Amino acid sequence: MTAGIEFRNVTKRYGADAAAPLAVKGISFEAARGTLTTILGPSGCGKTTTLRMIAGLESPTSGQILIQGKDVTTLGPADRNVSMMFQSYALFPHMNVVENVMYGLKMSGVSKAPARTRAVDALRNVGLVGFDERLPSELSGGQQQRVALARALVLEPEVLLFDEPLSNLDARLRREMREEIRVLQQRLKLTVAYVTHDQSEALAVSDQIIVMDHGVIAQKGTPQDLYEFPTTEFVAGFMGEAMLFPARADAGGTVSLGPLRITPRHGVPEGGVKVAVRPEAWHIGPPGAGLGARLAKSSYLGSNYEYTFETELGPIFVVSADLGNVLGVGSDVGLSLADHGVSVVQVP
Repeated sequence: MTAGIEFRNVTKRYGADAAAPLAVKGISFEAARGTLTTILGPSGCGKTTTLRMIAGLESPTSGQILIQGKDVTTLGPADRNVSMMFQSYALFPHMNVVENVMYGLKMSGVSKAPARTRAVDALRNVGLVGFDERLPSELSGGQQQRVALARALVLEPEVLLFDEPLSNLDARLRREMREEIRVLQQRLKLTVAYVTHDQSEALAVSDQIIVMDHGVIAQKGTPQDLYEFPTTEFVAGFMGEAMLFPARADAGGTVSLGPLRITPRHGVPEGGVKVAVRPEAWHIGPPGAGLGARLAKSSYLGSNYEYTFETELGPIFVVSADLGNVLGVGSDVGLSLADHGVSVVQVP
């Protein structure tokens, strides 16, 4: 199947100076048609530059960009059939909702009556029926988000781009909107590229996640791949608050982490490694079983407790959903590891 988006060894350098650093360093990836790919990473990693190159707002220094099998490397934004939804919704304050959604169609030469019909249909798609005559100032943040989404959808783009679309919303609305975006993407079979720095957001909406670090792709794969099987120390630390512990693999491939023994899912050569452990992967047992630990801090978060234990490996952060057996500060316990949420990565 033709990829919805394809990058072939794309680089990007800002400015004409050949000595200037590269913002994107020869990346290649495919995003399948009808899927949602999230480009994830910390500030300055190159994710927004990558999105802007898909949109045609930036030109690559070298390499090729294809959309639906067509080479668009040298084409401007108007010739790519791509819609982009920015962090700021950029709604026209003097236009009502339906006029905002119609705007792109009118600029494309669609006459008023069919443009209005398509705009009303797009608003229905995002759950805004009966809001046509309202001004943006009369809408909540979530409603403005939906108008911006309808404005992008009404153009029927081959590719829909999101640049940190939920960062201006509160936590509850952010969760609701990411669910709506995912449902809409799957129902309409849209090809979507989605940029965020929020790991939980990426895990919730994506078919594929591309983690970037300093202009290169650190790892790409399904959300489960990246969470359960990180291949580098950076990805392990970035996805899901994993703690990294220095450890050692023996000749048989078994990894020793203090008194704990770990059999990696993939073979590792003898020598130094790092063990990445998610906070929820620790099991709390009686003293003398596993890794000895003493509780130093405790926080109640409603659905779980967050504990910090002092151990021979240093402080260990643990999330426990056991609300029936609450530990007091100073309690001695034994910590062991679950089968999930534990990864062994080689030291570069």
